[in-house]
Amino acid sequence: MTLGVYSNFPSNVHYIKTYTSTAKSNRQLQQKIIQQLLSVNRRELSFEEVSIPTIPNGVVIFEFGLAEEGNFNFLSETEAKRAQDYVSSHQVGTLDFFCSIRYYRQTDAGRQALKFDYFLCRMVFGRGTFAVQVFHERGPIYLSAEDLTEFVVRQVNERLKKPILKETQEQI
Repeated sequence: MTLGVYSNFPSNVHYIKTYTSTAKSNRQLQQKIIQQLLSVNRRELSFEEVSIPTIPNGVVIFEFGLAEEGNFNFLSETEAKRAQDYVSSHQVGTLDFFCSIRYYRQTDAGRQALKFDYFLCRMVFGRGTFAVQVFHERGPIYLSAEDLTEFVVRQVNERLKKPILKETQEQI
């Protein structure tokens, strides 16, 4: 079993962003990321809470799944606990996630469903560094790979007394 690694992750990604990490350990950072992704899973957010809106009166709902070889498991409470136990007891250099982003437009008549975006996200942990590689699988790109990355990093940093991820100038 290889929890956290997707065996078919694409070699040509659409976006890469590197950060410096002041986390005490990669394990601590990995556990924070898993916890934050769990906390936003299936939560309705206004588009403004995530990024600059591309949909007027837009609602965004994230669904993250953690890789396990050739599949992804929805990041539920049980799966998050399993993942946190795994990173506590194993040396993990990579965590791969699937991210489905559902979009809705709020109208007077109710909520109108729009097309979804599907992303693959690889998080690579080094000594004092953290890199995110994003591949856009399909969808209208209402939220860009850069916006998705910035949202995840912001979620991790905002939940801590002191931010642990700082942007570097390296970018592709």
